[in-house]
Amino acid sequence: MSDPFLLTPGPLTTSATVKQAMLRDWGSRDGAFIAMNARVRERLAGLAGAGETHVAVPLQGSGTFAVEAMIGTLVPRSGKLLVLVNGAYGHRMARMAAVMGRAVAILEVPEDRPVDPAALDRALAADTALSHVAVVHCETTSGILNPVAEVAGIVAAHGRALLIDSMSAFGALPVDARTVPFTALAASSNKCLEGVPGMGFVIVRRDALAAAGGNAHSLSLDLHDQARGFEANAQWRFTPPTHVLAAFSQALDEHAAEGGVEGRGARYAGNCRILVEGMRTLGFQTLLPDALQAPIIVTFRMPRDPAFAFQAFYDRLRERGFVIYPGKLTVADSFRIGCIGRLGLAEMRAALDAVRATLAEMGVSSGAP
Repeated sequence: MSDPFLLTPGPLTTSATVKQAMLRDWGSRDGAFIAMNARVRERLAGLAGAGETHVAVPLQGSGTFAVEAMIGTLVPRSGKLLVLVNGAYGHRMARMAAVMGRAVAILEVPEDRPVDPAALDRALAADTALSHVAVVHCETTSGILNPVAEVAGIVAAHGRALLIDSMSAFGALPVDARTVPFTALAASSNKCLEGVPGMGFVIVRRDALAAAGGNAHSLSLDLHDQARGFEANAQWRFTPPTHVLAAFSQALDEHAAEGGVEGRGARYAGNCRILVEGMRTLGFQTLLPDALQAPIIVTFRMPRDPAFAFQAFYDRLRERGFVIYPGKLTVADSFRIGCIGRLGLAEMRAALDAVRATLAEMGVSSGAP
């Protein structure tokens, strides 16, 4: 069987040319590899409109490694982090801060609602000990898009530092440091930029990074030390993910050729529209209204038809060449289908055909919850 299409939040379906970029071995001290690393770092900062004020610091590991490095390096031991929570990834950031011994508070809303800027404003006014705020750009627990620009304005007005987990948004949904002030933003190679897993990165203000020496709770997750290594000799402190970086460099070329953030975001929006319209014709109901839905991953409520069993649905779709994702909600029984990766309208229509055929095979008359 050929590789299935991954309708998941990542890892994702990648292009043949991204895969082919991994067929060469690279020496970590080789001049060509060092130059490629420098180009990738420069391009990442540029994608965030941050080339003048921020620096991109790549890090071995998944995106979670990058988020933990961001919190551990930038929130000092005397600081206090406020995490805006409306899903599992906000809770994960709060847990990270607690594990590393940082003071942390959470401001939580249900998973099907965006974070609340007005409540944030009140919280920052009430607690002057809060030094940093963390928010998830697109919370893939539900697929909801959080109002990051509004959050950034409030945090800046209070003179605090903003940390953004943009893991599932960066590269497809705009975030520009010139209009959305942030101290740091974390993302990874294998989401909307359509590389392969194995490398995270943090785009961080130069002044904040310079002031962060000695903060980190971990040697390997110390962004300040990692950045100093790049500045000293343009090399990684520890063994770099050479093949992952080569694939990522190719993925960035393809991202630019597609029209950058605007072009990539437009394709994903088209995928999302086709998916939602098609699933609704089969009776399925989305968790979120269209106004709150990011074009990244869509949460559907489970059908009430007694013939529907998610594991059988999942397995039969996999046999037809499409991998979806289980739900992660507490507010509703659900499953998720992603819109990102090297997929277009033809693949989304084929996925809908597979859903239709699977429901018929299972004897499910409607996807209605």
